[in-house]
Amino acid sequence: MNRNDQNFIAQKIRTQYMEQQPSELDELRQLDAAVKRPANIFAYIFGSIGAVIMGAGMSLVMTDLGSTLGMADPMVPGIIVGIAGMVIALLNYPIYKNILASRKAKYADKILALSEKIINH
Repeated sequence: MNRNDQNFIAQKIRTQYMEQQPSELDELRQLDAAVKRPANIFAYIFGSIGAVIMGAGMSLVMTDLGSTLGMADPMVPGIIVGIAGMVIALLNYPIYKNILASRKAKYADKILALSEKIINH
């Protein structure tokens, strides 16, 4: 390992132990995360719920789960449950986009002002 590589590694380790002052760029990253995080969390949870519901409907139709639960004909309820899960999964993206758009509108002024300050600084 040459001297430059050693210096780079030493500097990288050293910066982990130095007290760091939060910068404007760190604040900008935090604001960006504050915009995106709620929409992402909602999308993951709502999409997962839709997928589980759709899977439950598929299980009623394709396996003997319905007869285990005491249903005489699980086909119709399975199709209804599966379609309900599909509707939830299909609504996920438009709802996500609406949440993201409203969060962007809420934080746009702060983010644009801070980014303008960083760019022109």
